[in-house]
Amino acid sequence: MAGTTPGPRLEAVRRRQLARSYEDGGEHYDRIRPGYPSEAVQWLFAGVSGPAAAPGAQVADIGAGTGKYTRCLVSAGYRPTAVDPSADMLSQLQQALPGIPVVVGTAEDTGLPTASMDAATVAQAWHWCDPLASSTELARVLRPGGFLGLIWNQLDVSVPWVHRYSRIIHAGDVLRPGFRPAVGPEFVPDASHTTHWSQQMTPEDLMELAKSRSYYLSAAAPVREKVMANLTWYLFEHLGHRPGEPLDLPYLTLSWRMVPAARPAAGLPGQ
Repeated sequence: MAGTTPGPRLEAVRRRQLARSYEDGGEHYDRIRPGYPSEAVQWLFAGVSGPAAAPGAQVADIGAGTGKYTRCLVSAGYRPTAVDPSADMLSQLQQALPGIPVVVGTAEDTGLPTASMDAATVAQAWHWCDPLASSTELARVLRPGGFLGLIWNQLDVSVPWVHRYSRIIHAGDVLRPGFRPAVGPEFVPDASHTTHWSQQMTPEDLMELAKSRSYYLSAAAPVREKVMANLTWYLFEHLGHRPGEPLDLPYLTLSWRMVPAARPAAGLPGQ
């Protein structure tokens, strides 16, 4: 009805529509999107005990996409199973990580057996998930002592030129100060961590990065053209960068560790 405030159902529908923009284009996404610093993975697992802390722990990497975070898990000595709704994304993952088990599924319906995983990670994907249904499902697949890790990469908008860049590309995953991920009653927050790092790119890479965002992918052609025109002006004319010039794009990796609600939590220290 006109004039009513959008409710949770409408928001969920819009969330699914935007998420579907990533069902293909895996090669481009894998080439241009950032990875994750090893420090962030080390922190996530360093604060736990039991099976999840042991070398070779089994980790469900939910919303794995092309395997950006999955690769970090492998490098750190864990055994991930990659879960994603996009077969195209998972095909890119399998090329880079042959032998890693993959499952076409979602956080709400992973397709994984009950009590089969020591930990679950969701990197750059929890905002596409229903937090209540996903918490119930991930609590089901975790073994006793398991935990849930929620991870975001975001542009470091405390840097003025990056802030304006993020506005031009409509970067919707720049989290508000004080943000805490919503989870279901199965989990409580244990701790959080912020890693500061940067990725070397060129102005052309920054334009390609804009093309990998849900805003651009779901936009009509005139909107896409406007975004590219604005970026061309901003990067080459306003900032004066040369084609091919190397730039450091500052990032923050924000990590939250969630533990089962039945286990006493240590509280959520400030970042």
